[in-house]
Amino acid sequence: MLEVAIKKTLPGGFALDVEFNAGAETMALLGASGCGKSLTLQCIAGVQTPDEGRITLNGRVLFDSEKRVNLPPQKRKIGYLFQHYALFPNFSVLQNIALGIGSGTRAEKLFAARNLIAAMHLDGLENRKPHELSGGQRQRAALARALATEPEALLLDEPFSALDDYLKWQLELDLADTLRGFRGTAVYVSHSRDEVYRLCGSVSVLQDGKSEKKRAVRDLFHAPETLSAALISGCKNYSRAEILPDGRINALDWGIALSAADEPPEDLKYIGVRAHYIKSCADANAENAVVCRVARDIDDVFGAVLMLETPGTAQLRAEMPKSARDALGEIENLIVQIDKNDIMLLK
Repeated sequence: MLEVAIKKTLPGGFALDVEFNAGAETMALLGASGCGKSLTLQCIAGVQTPDEGRITLNGRVLFDSEKRVNLPPQKRKIGYLFQHYALFPNFSVLQNIALGIGSGTRAEKLFAARNLIAAMHLDGLENRKPHELSGGQRQRAALARALATEPEALLLDEPFSALDDYLKWQLELDLADTLRGFRGTAVYVSHSRDEVYRLCGSVSVLQDGKSEKKRAVRDLFHAPETLSAALISGCKNYSRAEILPDGRINALDWGIALSAADEPPEDLKYIGVRAHYIKSCADANAENAVVCRVARDIDDVFGAVLMLETPGTAQLRAEMPKSARDALGEIENLIVQIDKNDIMLLK
């Protein structure tokens, strides 16, 4: 069990305030660039020192500001896969991995390193230097070095950020296999909601340095509770909102009143709807129907995007398959409907 409750303020004024617990699972820290994800990992690993708080791993105290405990990185039993891998450039693959093995004779370390080389499909590359490896090979070598310490926790800092898109898929599959076999806690940092959805079981969203409560990944995507969670999960339409006396919701930026399936919370601030849930409708009087003007008609790679002017000040973005767009023909105005089950009620 990894337990983290820390605060740290950087010279420029950025304030980190993160709290979460993670067991034998792969948990994601998801957020936009600059929100504090990597800084959180650095504090857990001991590379950075929090201003206050406490970090424990399986009952061992790694950091405690009140008790003045701050274990050095090499004593934390944490494997750290850096964003750009941080392999020693003058050492071979074998030497890089062997350096991560803390105990044993030289022969025993080399034997263990060769086993990891085989496990990471790096056979034949033992004597190559990092600059002689492809991006995927460097990633696997760095992961092998992180696992060489026999860590109780594994930290992964955007492991695919340095790779071209066409390389990522197979490496993601390989990493998924590695994470399934890892018995400790893995913390996966990413700004990619797709990676998080496929690789992680739980997630905490970071917004401007502050963490939201941990929740199941599927819950984040199907029922986000805050605007920041909705946006990071891919929601492209949101509006300021207020509750009307009849129980409907006034979407202030869209200039419309909508009915939601769930009772809105008293602290409702926004509503959201995903772009692919907005459907064309034949009846302007149907529940949650909106008459819009088509401001832009965009042909996307695998579909179509319509930017729709609402009765309010903000546009709606509707995404649909090409076949659905073609069926609409030439249009200047479009009636769309937002199903009440698809409305996200956000704090």
